[in-house]
Amino acid sequence: MSTGSAGRDYHLAPVKFSRLARRGVLLGLSGSQLVVVGTGAVTLVVALYLGGGTLLLYVLPMLLLCAALAWVGVGGRKLVEWLPVVARWVWRSTGGQLLFRRRIVTPRPVGTLALPGDAARLRQWLDPESGAVMIHDPHRSTLTAIVSVTHPAFILLDPIEQQRRVASWGRVLATACRSGRIASLQVMERTLPDSGRGLAQWWSQHGLQDDSWTSTTYAELIDRAGPAGERHASTVSISLDMKAAGRAIRAAGGGNRGAAAVLRQEMSTTTAALRAADLAPSAWLEPGDLAVILRSAYDPVVAGALERHGELGRDLAAAGPVGVTEQWSSVRSDSAHHCVLWVSEWPRSLVYPGFLSPVLLSSGVRRTFTLLYTPMRTDQAARDIRKKKTEYVSDASQRQRIGQIEDAQQSAEYSDVLQQEADLTAGHGILRTTGLIAVSAADLDELERAVAHLEQAAIQASCETRRLWGQQAQAFAAAALPLCRDV
Repeated sequence: MSTGSAGRDYHLAPVKFSRLARRGVLLGLSGSQLVVVGTGAVTLVVALYLGGGTLLLYVLPMLLLCAALAWVGVGGRKLVEWLPVVARWVWRSTGGQLLFRRRIVTPRPVGTLALPGDAARLRQWLDPESGAVMIHDPHRSTLTAIVSVTHPAFILLDPIEQQRRVASWGRVLATACRSGRIASLQVMERTLPDSGRGLAQWWSQHGLQDDSWTSTTYAELIDRAGPAGERHASTVSISLDMKAAGRAIRAAGGGNRGAAAVLRQEMSTTTAALRAADLAPSAWLEPGDLAVILRSAYDPVVAGALERHGELGRDLAAAGPVGVTEQWSSVRSDSAHHCVLWVSEWPRSLVYPGFLSPVLLSSGVRRTFTLLYTPMRTDQAARDIRKKKTEYVSDASQRQRIGQIEDAQQSAEYSDVLQQEADLTAGHGILRTTGLIAVSAADLDELERAVAHLEQAAIQASCETRRLWGQQAQAFAAAALPLCRDV
């Protein structure tokens, strides 16, 4: 092959994302909308049959309420879709579940994590062979391990190298799909205040410390430069589905020990795949490493101090927050206010792999960007695609029967389903991707400015973001903690 043809084969190729499916059970209406519309229709028929126009006046407010719940939208959702969120919020607020205060005198059970909300049920398991900490969720039957990953700046690479790395990362995701035992895979990239530890170590080893004016001034500059700087840290978490891997776990001895043995196999496979993708995974996180991440998420002010003093804050059993207060639009922990945004729409047009650079490289904002991948087994994905095709075809015939016009959005969603079927037939895996952005700030005003900044950065990246109203605490645990949590 000639050099020219090789260059053409490795040009940076644009990518396209599937649209968020908005189809319903019937004629674009979801199940909850159909229930409300059906209730209104039955009420109307009964009123006309029993009392005619007189009774109709009495049930008119109920009919208007049903119509509003079914078709009036607020914040990208219909009113009927807000009912479960509001009901859960009211139930939690009346039960005092919006406030979390650690009981510093009462000891916690051995092996538990000091986290609020649903994450309080998590347990830690120290694997004696690898030394890694594994997080067990007894309710979801998962076991999670985390690894730190370092990588070069993607946007500084030439297009050929970028395309090669994109293809290599695709093989990492394909490995998770083929396993059949991975419940979810989480990629988390967070900004941290630079503690200046590297500069301080360099100055202590190579600096000329002779108490001169120059030496003293340089030492003061290094001491101030660290906390003013910013660095990025990335982790990859894999969660083992203990139900899907039940046979292998029993063969390995059963219980947490058998699950840890099966997870170690997945860890080895993931490490090899990451290295093949030219990423540099470190050793799998130990309890102290995970404790620093959890403490820094809830208490960002101490993140730099924890890094400077390597032995402080490494007790995983006490790494959670001291206090958490959840509000409708945000959540407050020890030293910061947080807000979580959901990436509700990925780019609809062709974009290049570095399209997220406005979000990931935004400076002056403390944020954590999380991608949560949920692999689907091949047979399950094939059944889901067949179901979607059947629903689209039946909806199209029903719309044609009543004379409703087919819009471009429905045609585009059907094309995405056909493309997924073609990719699955070609041997590729199917993953459901959820994007979350956790923004942190010292006060509410600064938080709103940071949220507005990231919303504009997401627009530049051709993405649409929405604030998760009434779900901030649960969403923060999913977005800011590398524990493969869901919302």
